[in-house]
Amino acid sequence: MKKRFFVYFTLFAVIFACSDDFTDVPAIGALSDQTLQNEQGVNLLLVGAYSALDGIRNNQPGADWAVSGDNWWFDVLADDAHKGSTDGDQADLYLLEIYDWTSGNPYLTVWDGRFAGVNRANAVISLINKIPEGDFTAQLAEARFLRGHFNFELQKMFGNIPFISVENYDATEFNQPNSGPIWDQIEADFQFAVDNLPASQSDVGRPSSWAAKAYLGKVHMFQSEYAAAATLFTDVINNGPYSLLPEFVDNFRLAGDNSVEAIFSIQFTTDGGQSLNGNRGGTLNFPNPGPFGSCCGFYQPTIDLSNAYKTDGTGLPLLDTFNDSDIANDYGVESADPFVPEAGPLDPRLDYTVGRRGIDYNGYGTHIGKDWIRASFADISGPYLPKKNVYYAGEDGNAGTGAWGQQHSGINYHIIRYADVLLMAAEAAVEANDLATALDYVNQVRNRAKNSSYVQNDTGTGPAANYQIEPYASFPSQDVARQAVRFERRLELAMEGHRYFDLTRWGVAESVINEYTQNEARAIPNFGTKVGTFMSNMNILPIPINAIDLSGGALSQNPGY
Repeated sequence: MKKRFFVYFTLFAVIFACSDDFTDVPAIGALSDQTLQNEQGVNLLLVGAYSALDGIRNNQPGADWAVSGDNWWFDVLADDAHKGSTDGDQADLYLLEIYDWTSGNPYLTVWDGRFAGVNRANAVISLINKIPEGDFTAQLAEARFLRGHFNFELQKMFGNIPFISVENYDATEFNQPNSGPIWDQIEADFQFAVDNLPASQSDVGRPSSWAAKAYLGKVHMFQSEYAAAATLFTDVINNGPYSLLPEFVDNFRLAGDNSVEAIFSIQFTTDGGQSLNGNRGGTLNFPNPGPFGSCCGFYQPTIDLSNAYKTDGTGLPLLDTFNDSDIANDYGVESADPFVPEAGPLDPRLDYTVGRRGIDYNGYGTHIGKDWIRASFADISGPYLPKKNVYYAGEDGNAGTGAWGQQHSGINYHIIRYADVLLMAAEAAVEANDLATALDYVNQVRNRAKNSSYVQNDTGTGPAANYQIEPYASFPSQDVARQAVRFERRLELAMEGHRYFDLTRWGVAESVINEYTQNEARAIPNFGTKVGTFMSNMNILPIPINAIDLSGGALSQNPGY
């Protein structure tokens, strides 16, 4: 079993002096601060705060996927993924996919899940502040790192959020106005973590000062503060303990858990049977029935994403023309019917990201096509399966089951990995017109993909497709460099929950997503008849109407909803 310091997190739900819910008052019968005012109490509360990273609140069944810590369904809001499965299953997510957004959509309970994390972090900070003696600086730094993470998640999702300070927490005054961005408070939490966390941790899953620097850099990137971000990223790259794994795919296998590329991750693990410590939020996102009888056919990569992995014959991506034609796919083709896979040149990362017919599926054998796809041809999802979130055959340490055929994967989710940092650093370099540095960072990522092992054909005698990838020789202009860096982020980080947030922070979501829906409709006609228009207000989510109602008028709705 993989080593963890906060498995069995459900045991710690009883120790909180406050409910996880945003607007609730303290729970009767919870342990008191006086009982917890010692090192053991602080550590127990801190474990509870870490356990909130997966988004699951109080072991509540039924909505785990809506609050999932891996942000998988945000890829459905962008151009990387379809909801998958049948149109009628998870109809609320279907409405989000077709851009019919309302403030009452149950998937917006992600607000509650992330604020539960804020409350748990505040519980730790509050307790430490009340202990008269002892040095709890390290635990305080971890708690503030976690609070920074949860608030960052809320900020990038909802835009206009309240800041719940430890003073609000102590006074149970949670109904604070959402009076604007809280970037300053988020930066302060991460800066405290930078200044007070150790450079390394003996327990996997705890952040180091290096992780805090990387995360603080990301916070600056979301504010277009490129110089500040570049300073932090340069330090992490030149002096930190991280590097790219030799094998791209190991980021999504046991070998990549807590590796040199993992900067900060959600620590999922399987305990055998119906594991509550696996990725319960991603439980829908396996083939249905697929090669091992799994459930439920959600989170299908788009045809648009697959097309992005085409290369031009010299190993470079088709930045402007990748959607001029579709790679060969079997949409509309039954499993028993003949099918010839794509023969043109492809980036090898495609077949570690997208499950497509005729190619090995994570060691379970050749993907046979429609019989592994739950969606019908009348639904709006396409012919592909996800791969990064699906554990490999034989890796029992990542295989966890649930109650009704679903899977609770033990694959760690990388909130930040080193390739992400390299590409953000490249982006910052482009904005400073330092094209040589940007070229170096992008080519490190591309060369790793080039030199990784490739998916093999079913006889094991060679690559499964015509894989061609090469580094860029140069960036002739800032505009070309910017386009190349942004495209590389998609290729490297696809189906990892980043795409929607990248598009919105770049200010291009409206144009990119509406172009995507038109292109996808060409390949999947039913999608074109049902999808709506992505509007500018959709760069942030609506504040949940339930939260507004419970706030007693403290919260105001985002414009356009």
